[in-house]
Amino acid sequence: MKITDIIDENSIIADLKANTKQNIIAELVDRLVKNGKIKDKNTAMHALMERERLGSTGIGGNVAIPHAKSPEIGGIVATFGRSKNGVNFDSLDQKPVYFIFLLISPENSAGIHLKTLARISRLLKNPAFRQELMKAKDEKELYEFISHEDSKLV
Repeated sequence: MKITDIIDENSIIADLKANTKQNIIAELVDRLVKNGKIKDKNTAMHALMERERLGSTGIGGNVAIPHAKSPEIGGIVATFGRSKNGVNFDSLDQKPVYFIFLLISPENSAGIHLKTLARISRLLKNPAFRQELMKAKDEKELYEFISHEDSKLV
């Protein structure tokens, strides 16, 4: 599965306004609700914050991949946001997070959920790619960069 199978330009926020982990996650979930990808914000937030309590999804390298499973959705949904100022996400390397890729999967999707997390992680581990993302001027350009980089992955 390609990242572009689960995200589109309308699912991207080029300049997240929130400045805390919980509020960043809420801002991204709001985008999924607005786009009709999920129905119940509270269910999604509860699942995502429960996952955060198990350990931060800030994986280092200025990247976080908050993720959870939810009974309310039929397929994987995702959104991407960039925080120009960075946010404390309790990351493994204790550095601020600028790039947040949020993923919600159906409850019975362990295999595809893990494969998608791995693909997102591979996509965002390239420092040169993250620099491109930081320079992108808007959602369209962010989507184009993500799509191009995603097409290089096998």
